[in-house]
Amino acid sequence: MGKVGFVIAGIVLGVALLAVTLSAQADLIGDVRADLAQNSFSAAESELRIYEGQHGVTPEYLEALSWMARGAVATKRWEQAAAYAGETRSLCERQLATTKRKLDAEPHLPIALGAAYEVLAQGMTEKGEHAQAVRLLRSALARYGNTSLQARLRKNLNLLALVGQPAPPLQGTQYLGPKPPALASLKGSPVLLFFWAHWCADCKAEVPVIARLRQEFAREGLVVIGPTQLYGYAAQGAEASPAEERAYIESVRARYYAALPDMAVPLSKQNFNAYGASTTPTLVVLNRAGQVAMYHPGALSYDELRSAVQQAAGR
Repeated sequence: MGKVGFVIAGIVLGVALLAVTLSAQADLIGDVRADLAQNSFSAAESELRIYEGQHGVTPEYLEALSWMARGAVATKRWEQAAAYAGETRSLCERQLATTKRKLDAEPHLPIALGAAYEVLAQGMTEKGEHAQAVRLLRSALARYGNTSLQARLRKNLNLLALVGQPAPPLQGTQYLGPKPPALASLKGSPVLLFFWAHWCADCKAEVPVIARLRQEFAREGLVVIGPTQLYGYAAQGAEASPAEERAYIESVRARYYAALPDMAVPLSKQNFNAYGASTTPTLVVLNRAGQVAMYHPGALSYDELRSAVQQAAGR
């Protein structure tokens, strides 16, 4: 084989090895999650040990480790959950410090670190350490509030501390539909905030529930406001400019949200950060005093949401 042949063979081998490495990294998270779905922690731990021995502690490894913490929470293994989450947090922050990389430089570290703080706070709350959990999340917000972790950390803090507090104001400079009223101007009326996203199937499924409640509590003056935000893409994940995405959101709204024609739609990421709406839908009910009466990331049934609205309306 000539010199050129050796060079080409070396390039081909290098590309093949890179493909194997990338495949292993991509498969780790899926494999760990699949093991946890079968409640096989030993198999998941084995996957992690083998991967670490071959590749070291990578961001992919850290995200997979964070799934161990979440898996332990799902099975109420709180001591294990705290151990996995504590290790994930320590390794993430060590990697950030030693590599000098920014948290959002790649996708796996933010997921891992956000999950670690979430699980640690959940574990403290489970042990009755409410104040400690709040302090942990507030310190994390102070440290990572300018990163993609902001909404997730705020969500977990809001779950612990937002109910009973005055509702944070909404940014309404940009909007779809009617102009959003200031929340302060709605005191005296119950309010339902419905955080949604154009890509969110659960949000679309929640529309009939909200429309039914809007009609049922019309006499009580129930106001429904539906904040959303731009994500940078439109149909089927195609990259979109702000103007293109806004037009796409309008089309989604016309097709799937027609049952809520008078719902004002503030368009701002700031609102999602303030309310910690990293989950869509996020449903927030305000009482007549303008205080948060219910804060719930995720969809709710008609009966569950009706109970919260009824209590806030004082019916």
